[in-house]
Amino acid sequence: MTQFKDKTLLVTGASGHFGRLAVADLLERGATHVVAGTRDPSQLEDLAARGVEVRRLDFDDAASLAAGFAGVDRALIISTVADNRTVQQRAAVAAAAAAGVQHLVYTSAPNPRPNASGGGIADHFWTEQAIAASGLDFTLLRNNIYADMTIFGAASALASGQLFDATAGAGRNYVTRADAARTAAGALLGATGKEVYDVTGPAPVTQEELAALYTQLTGKPVARVGLSGEQLLGGLAAAGVPSFMAQLLVAFDLDAAEGYHAVSTDTVERFSGRKPQALADFLAANRAALG
Repeated sequence: MTQFKDKTLLVTGASGHFGRLAVADLLERGATHVVAGTRDPSQLEDLAARGVEVRRLDFDDAASLAAGFAGVDRALIISTVADNRTVQQRAAVAAAAAAGVQHLVYTSAPNPRPNASGGGIADHFWTEQAIAASGLDFTLLRNNIYADMTIFGAASALASGQLFDATAGAGRNYVTRADAARTAAGALLGATGKEVYDVTGPAPVTQEELAALYTQLTGKPVARVGLSGEQLLGGLAAAGVPSFMAQLLVAFDLDAAEGYHAVSTDTVERFSGRKPQALADFLAANRAALG
């Protein structure tokens, strides 16, 4: 699925982990004119050396948005992590439309909705609304929680022997960041029309099963402890997790409790050409990082 490989393809946030993976996959799959957008072009000198056009692209700077999207046929907008990301991303969508971009790919989240209690989930809802209202064709990729986050959460679980969550025992369908990035690159290269996809791993995994994986791979006993959303938020705050991230993690847990993260799709295989990596295999491959 590379029918647009000769178009001008923009990846925003290209200096981040996800953006770099997406750019690498575009090059591997034969894209001939890749544009990498970043607030700091000096971070992408290695990509420039590979023939990638690097542009300064700051979602808080209207002039850089206009210049960044100029001449672009198709763009991947990678969601930001700023407190004002709804404003940022709406500005990016408006700039893309003004520049004549034909198709937008956006990294969203499962079950986006406007309620304020959803943490950063509302930002995805309003960005999706802006994209739908732009008149452009689009591919909305509702990425499930990244398997990579289980490595981030392993240290405290292994140190305390307890894995805290507010999922009410429900499963979540972890997808690796690499699989999600390859999916986004594939959509940029081949998706058409106006479509919405859930991006998932191969099967849901409960937090009890995750605790068992930690134990199996490290030999350190870990038990799953269920909490309310309020209790989990308080614990994350006490552990020093930034407020924005803590609220987002709790919102994801509460959505999982409602079953929104237990969906399984073929989206990764459809756009990347390979089956998604299972969480157990991902953790086994990254055993050294678990500690």
